[in-house]
Amino acid sequence: MQQQHRIIVLGAGYSGAIAAGRLAKRLRREDVAITLVNAEPDFVERVRMHQLAVGQELTPRPFAEMFAGTGVALKHAKVTGIDPDGKRVTVVDVNGAQDDAQEVTEDLPYDTLVYALGSGWNSQGVPGTAEHAHQIAGRPGALRLRERLDRLDAGEQVLVIGGGLTGLEAATELAEARPDLSVALATHGGLGDGFSPKGARHLRKVFAGLGITVHEHTRITEVTADAVTTADGISLPAAVAVWTAGFAVHPIAEATTLDVSDTGRITVDATMRSLSHPDVYAIGDAALVAGPGDKPLRMSCASGVPTAWQAADAIAARLTGTKVPKTPLRYFNQCISLGRREGLIQYVTADDRAVSAALTGRTAALYKELVCKGAAWGVAHPTLGAPTRRRPVLRPEPGPQVATTANAEA
Repeated sequence: MQQQHRIIVLGAGYSGAIAAGRLAKRLRREDVAITLVNAEPDFVERVRMHQLAVGQELTPRPFAEMFAGTGVALKHAKVTGIDPDGKRVTVVDVNGAQDDAQEVTEDLPYDTLVYALGSGWNSQGVPGTAEHAHQIAGRPGALRLRERLDRLDAGEQVLVIGGGLTGLEAATELAEARPDLSVALATHGGLGDGFSPKGARHLRKVFAGLGITVHEHTRITEVTADAVTTADGISLPAAVAVWTAGFAVHPIAEATTLDVSDTGRITVDATMRSLSHPDVYAIGDAALVAGPGDKPLRMSCASGVPTAWQAADAIAARLTGTKVPKTPLRYFNQCISLGRREGLIQYVTADDRAVSAALTGRTAALYKELVCKGAAWGVAHPTLGAPTRRRPVLRPEPGPQVATTANAEA
């Protein structure tokens, strides 16, 4: 009897959960054993963490319900190590563990690994950030910020640091939900840089209407318990500092023999296959993926979902001996919620550069909400919409080996 091909998917964010479900749809249960490893038992809608932080309740989405009947085995565990040469993953089972003494370490062997551990917040090495700033890159951080905001008195200062999409959404959500607070945004560039003139004008209009103070062309060099310091030596008050200045990938890959970029992202080919280890696929924020014009895809849900489709379809094709399909990797728009009643949909070129067209106002807010609900629906219905293959599973071809660049710096 042929042994089942063991596929392990690490991480159950948008990309990991979608990849696991798509693989379950494409491959037969008697041929493959798919295990999805994640540290939390529920799916986290990362694009809604700013909503969670201001007190809004999100719909619970337990993985046990989402993957019931799919054949995907769920492993509630934290990944602590990967041996891509020995084809093993080390995890710590977090089910029922109350302290370190109760943790159970386990090695999971695999035939194919899908690495989707994603990213977290990036302190950029700014002094005081780790000790004093809050972040909304995940549910624990959003809940800590929520608890801190609940203790603030009227008129106290909340400073959002970072003028990217996450910062814009956080600042506007805070200002709308807590009009009693004084909300400000500090951005390294200008407010709305990268948007079309129409998009930038609407953004400034919304910020003005919500009473958000904007510190443009401002670089933060230190964070303390009640203020931040700028590169110009100016002190800005901040009873709460919310740091949204970029993301950093999970450090595990960088400590392995996988070929990674200088930022720790796994280098992959057009099918999301590791350039150094053909049995490993990387998707989402964890992968350095070349988009249109060989421009790296930005870390986002918009990038993660198509990379999950591509990896799952490529794995299924190689295991079944069929032609490897290619998913077009391109952008169409940037969707930004500006509170619950306003939004901005900035249309972009394939390589993510703004064009003149933009959708604004209430219609844009509804559009963004539909996008968020659609992404969550895709995760909650992981085996719907993917074509089914009924071919016998084959052992994958070894694929070309590329010289490995080891980088063990955390």
